Amino acid sequence: MFVCSCFGITEAQVKQHAEDGACTPRQIASACKAGTDCGSCVRRIQAILGRGACPRREFADQGRPVLSSIPGSPDAAAADAVGAEAA
Repeated sequence: MFVCSCFGITEAQVKQHAEDGACTPRQIASACKAGTDCGSCVRRIQAILGRGACPRREFADQGRPVLSSIPGSPDAAAADAVGAEAA
């Protein structure tokens, strides 16, 4: 079922982005543009996100990056270094 008609984003796609670490409608929007045009899907996205725990909430609570970048990139190495310091 479509969540965002403007960009053709399905509920399954929103759930996949959530599993990948997007915990807020804004992070979902960054990942796939859902919620950035007419905005009528934002409440639906909030409802979908509210059904499960954010898999990376502990990172956000520690001030660490929530959305990971491409493994091996400088950003990923920096995030790993921050994680090592926190541990």
